[in-house]
Amino acid sequence: MKKEKRQAMILREIDLHNKVLSVDLSEQLNVSDDTVRRDLKELADQEKIIRVHGGAVSKSFVKPFNIENLVYALDAKKLIAKKTLTLLKNNMVILTEGGTTILELAKVIPSNLKVTIITISPQVAITLSDHDNLDVISIGGKLTKNANLHIGASVVNQLAGVKADLCILGANAFSAEDGLTDMDWEVVQVKMALIRSAKKVAVISISEKLNSSKWLNICSANQIHYLVTELDAKDGFLAAYAQKNITLL
Repeated sequence: MKKEKRQAMILREIDLHNKVLSVDLSEQLNVSDDTVRRDLKELADQEKIIRVHGGAVSKSFVKPFNIENLVYALDAKKLIAKKTLTLLKNNMVILTEGGTTILELAKVIPSNLKVTIITISPQVAITLSDHDNLDVISIGGKLTKNANLHIGASVVNQLAGVKADLCILGANAFSAEDGLTDMDWEVVQVKMALIRSAKKVAVISISEKLNSSKWLNICSANQIHYLVTELDAKDGFLAAYAQKNITLL
């Protein structure tokens, strides 16, 4: 495989999943670890990605406020954000994490909506800070620089005392068979705590992340109440999720 095609595939994986591991890329591309490391270094030198220990992350995921960073599938994420608004009702307590799709949701919350939003993402909290009718609570802890989320035992302990109406999660990977999965151990522990602290859970994700899985399980598909994508709810691609009694938006 030529370098140009290989690097294009690497960029797509990073755009799609926000973070990739070198070992996974080596297996997917059927090349050596050294080849992947050279590709990642070259892409980082071109300022297209950010290298981290063991892999790389998307610039738009880590630094979403930088206008030079293009958000992958932005139009689809904006549509998902608008659809998600239908789940939000006055006086609700809502839990969120971070990520580019949830940031798009934070940007379009109407000024007349009165809810309490509890987030583990400083970026989401900042985005919501000018909204007069929102009560915004940022749960603090160790900041994971790869995803700009607060993680750790203190975050999990704080979430244990919360009883929210709705938890809104992005997805690294989600499938009807394997459920919601990820690749970062500490992030997974916090996401599990978010789910435990909410009556209902919504996954909002572009459809390209569906029917995929990573090695760490967050929850089964049966624990998800809503799935919001850019696709029409009747699209056959989503049929397997409907069979899990997930409400499709």
